[in-house]
Amino acid sequence: MAITSANQLELLQTAEAVAREKMIDPELVIQAMEDSLARAAKSRYGADNDIRVKIDRKTGRATFARVRTVVEDDSVENHHAQLTVKQAKNYLADPKIGDEIIDDVPPVDLGRIAAQSAKQVILQKVREAERDRQYEEFRDRKGTIINGVVKREEYGNLIVDVGRGEAILRRNEKIGREAYRPNDRIRCYIKDVRREARGPQIFLSRTDPQFMAELFKMEVPEIYDGIIEIKAMARDPGSRAKIAVISYDNSIDPVGACVGMRGSRVQAVVNELQGEKIDIIPWNQDQATFLVNALQPAEVSKVVIDEEGGKIEVVVPDEQLSLAIGRRGQNVRLASQLTGLDIDIVTESDESARRQAEFAERTKLFMDTLDIDEMMAQLLVAEGFTNLEEVAYVDLDELTSIDGFDEATAGELQARARDHLEEVSRKALETARAMGVEDSLVNFEGLTPQMLEALAHDDIKTLEDFATCADWELAGGWTTVNGQRVKDEGVLEKFEMSLEEAQHLVMTARVMLGWVDPTELSAGEGPAEGAAQDEEAGA
Repeated sequence: MAITSANQLELLQTAEAVAREKMIDPELVIQAMEDSLARAAKSRYGADNDIRVKIDRKTGRATFARVRTVVEDDSVENHHAQLTVKQAKNYLADPKIGDEIIDDVPPVDLGRIAAQSAKQVILQKVREAERDRQYEEFRDRKGTIINGVVKREEYGNLIVDVGRGEAILRRNEKIGREAYRPNDRIRCYIKDVRREARGPQIFLSRTDPQFMAELFKMEVPEIYDGIIEIKAMARDPGSRAKIAVISYDNSIDPVGACVGMRGSRVQAVVNELQGEKIDIIPWNQDQATFLVNALQPAEVSKVVIDEEGGKIEVVVPDEQLSLAIGRRGQNVRLASQLTGLDIDIVTESDESARRQAEFAERTKLFMDTLDIDEMMAQLLVAEGFTNLEEVAYVDLDELTSIDGFDEATAGELQARARDHLEEVSRKALETARAMGVEDSLVNFEGLTPQMLEALAHDDIKTLEDFATCADWELAGGWTTVNGQRVKDEGVLEKFEMSLEEAQHLVMTARVMLGWVDPTELSAGEGPAEGAAQDEEAGA
């Protein structure tokens, strides 16, 4: 049986109208109508029945059918929608598992409740199709700039009309001083596009450093063409920014190209960013040179790089200190973000005082331990010797190369240094044994007597005690407390033990005790253990 012709036309016309309005495929709307009619039919014929509706795409005719599926004898769960092979023989000549028996049923007249339910099904399907279309359209535009119109504000977040959908500009993604009203035009950076069950799927930003990069790409043709590249960026949104650029054409000045004639190019970016001051600096492969450029407008006297610690010390004239640090530490913070290094800024007077104090301390150390006069101790310090180990175990030629040092003098100095070190080690070992350190830990390779003494002070006296330690407990680490990073002092940190060395020692101890299978350790169990310990440190 068919629905009346008027209803037939209405179905197709409604589907086309909704599809056109929402800019989705009409087929999706018709499928939603079929689902809604099937749901209405189930309410009449019984929810256990498998009722399917098919709407003819040309005539609009809707046919209702009851479907029963042939299943195995022990798999029948719903007698209204499933049949055994034996039962199916009454309807099919040679029934097989999976065959379907289709019977036409009379169409249903939609009552008020059924019609409302059908409407909800259609709206839901259309809404889902619309969101899928929006996602597919914008997912490839992630990382680009888009123009939109402000629709409304919700709890400080802006809902922006971006043409075929809505996007959200969260409160923390707005530049601080900005205020928008409905129907204001706005330019934003598409930070993320992801599927969401409800609400906007497009997330905008005006504080992301990439927003500034894209603005420069729009204003500077050389960046768009790839002649000039933005190597690094750092922003304090609404206040100040630093951008490092490099030119791959020797005839083009990267800084001048970004600034433009009379500052026209950079001024266009500044205006869009609500007056945010932008420092454009040339990028350099040499870290020290790059850092000097990054700290502009401050002048730098000297740069000392600590590659192992990942830190860098910058010495500036006394009168340049406040300029180098900047207001509320802004200049040095942006320079640190730009270079990716921790920067310590000291004045020339502070550095000079510190170097003098270190010189005097090392001089006194050599005088007291080696029993030499002040002049000889100063010569050792001036040549770069910092501790007794360097004097004791350095090649004899390095000592004899110092003015006034012959082989006999150098040999005597080394002998005194070694004797002193052995005496210190002997006393440390005696102290450790007196505190109860057992032979299992004393004989463990990789620990010096001084380390044993430090472990004893921390109540680590056996190999079992040592094996239960985490690497960060020995080498030190960082813990986050209330959002602040707090330093955890390691028991052996003063001996310059790294996390990798600590982890190796602990895992070796566990293997010796039989707690860990060496084969599992070689297969990668060690790194996993280390990662677990690091998580424990951060907990």
